[in-house]
Amino acid sequence: MFLLVVAYYRKLWDALTGDELHSFEHKHIVRACAFSEDTHYLLTGGFEKILRIYDLNRPDAPPREVDKSPGSIRTLAWLHSDQTILSSCSDMGGVRLWDVRTGNIVRTLETKSAVTSAEVSQDGRYITTADGSTIKFWDANHFGLVKSYDMPCNMESASLEPKYGNKFIAGGEDLWVHVFDFHTGAEIACNKGHHGPVHCVRFSPGGESYASGSEDGTIRIWQTPNHNEDDPFVANGPSGEGKDVAAEVAEKVEALDLTDEKKQPGDDEGSKTDV
Repeated sequence: MFLLVVAYYRKLWDALTGDELHSFEHKHIVRACAFSEDTHYLLTGGFEKILRIYDLNRPDAPPREVDKSPGSIRTLAWLHSDQTILSSCSDMGGVRLWDVRTGNIVRTLETKSAVTSAEVSQDGRYITTADGSTIKFWDANHFGLVKSYDMPCNMESASLEPKYGNKFIAGGEDLWVHVFDFHTGAEIACNKGHHGPVHCVRFSPGGESYASGSEDGTIRIWQTPNHNEDDPFVANGPSGEGKDVAAEVAEKVEALDLTDEKKQPGDDEGSKTDV
């Protein structure tokens, strides 16, 4: 399954056939979504300041709603075996941790700027956040700050390598995708190819490659050479070649039947979301 964002909607599609499985209508622009670890639930949030939890086994049932977010929701993620939700807001700093059972905020991880990216590591040990020109790593169980690195520019997204956890990537306003050493913060590589700010970066589940999505309308996939714990990381080069899959993605999207979509006021503004 995969999700397609169409302004006020979250649409669920079969990734193999391209068939639409369900459409979840919202009253305002949706900025973030996340499947639960067991894939039984879908979490959404956006300009309405409401967390919605949909049961994918009963997609027509009304979602559970938690309307206590202090601001417009920018990022969402599940952790602790789907017992905790983390969220950030577009207009204020901090990452809020919610108890799924009570629907209450139980802790806030403080940041100076609004958090534009939040990721839980594959092993569940770390939370990676990007706020302004800072990348932070938090202990996902005790919530202490483990590492904090100042970046050369404002970074909109960051991702920790999932297999060994020895490097992380970040992208932002300078149009490049940077690779850093997790332990020292030293830059290892810099991939150039985008012609607009980078809005999202993520490693593949095995860490063999990583993807970047940019305001230039392209998604680029970069290989992670010599991907094992002992070999040094080899850069893709100063002008590393990423596979531009935008045409392939566009072709698949064009094949989907969106003709019954209702145009909503403001659809052309603010409808971007995480890649």
